[in-house]
Amino acid sequence: MLHTSLSIVVLMCMATALTHVAMVFLHVAPANTVSKRYSPQVNAWVYPLFEQNWRLFAPDPDSANRRILARTSHTAADGSVRVSDWFDLVAVDSSAVEHNPFPSHTTQNLLRRAWTTYVELHGAGDESRSERAVMMQEYLRNIASDRIADHNGGTFEFIQLRVMTLPIAAPGTAAADRPPVPVENRLLPWWKVTPDGN
Repeated sequence: MLHTSLSIVVLMCMATALTHVAMVFLHVAPANTVSKRYSPQVNAWVYPLFEQNWRLFAPDPDSANRRILARTSHTAADGSVRVSDWFDLVAVDSSAVEHNPFPSHTTQNLLRRAWTTYVELHGAGDESRSERAVMMQEYLRNIASDRIADHNGGTFEFIQLRVMTLPIAAPGTAAADRPPVPVENRLLPWWKVTPDGN
């Protein structure tokens, strides 16, 4: 019995590994008949967790700091609506990285990359015009919901994000002595979440 169960688990792991390699190969390979035909399935497998890009070899460092804030809304049993204070999601990531000699890639880049991809797909508006844009909106919403639920607890039905883009002052300039003025202060619409915030 144990031998049969172990064999099944090993076969499932091998099948998953082979599927993953095939899907990533079709994603990064030049366009061909197979990759075009199975493009929706390949993209569903690859995005957003296994996205491939060349930024490792040609890094594009941020030229601005972003503060991503979130607040929640909860409707009580008596019908009153309670809106929380703004919660700084980036400050949580920064504090987790600051004194950690081996910070995780997730802590450093998950929220930042989610926001960057959201902006790439939505531009200055917040209307999702493709399946990938809808997926990235849900991805960003889920990251914010999970972070707030982990730190604040409680239940909420809606979440709203606010992103302030602050310029990075050049070293040694007089601007480095003054607090930066946001070059963008973007308020996203309220997004619906499940009652426990997930």
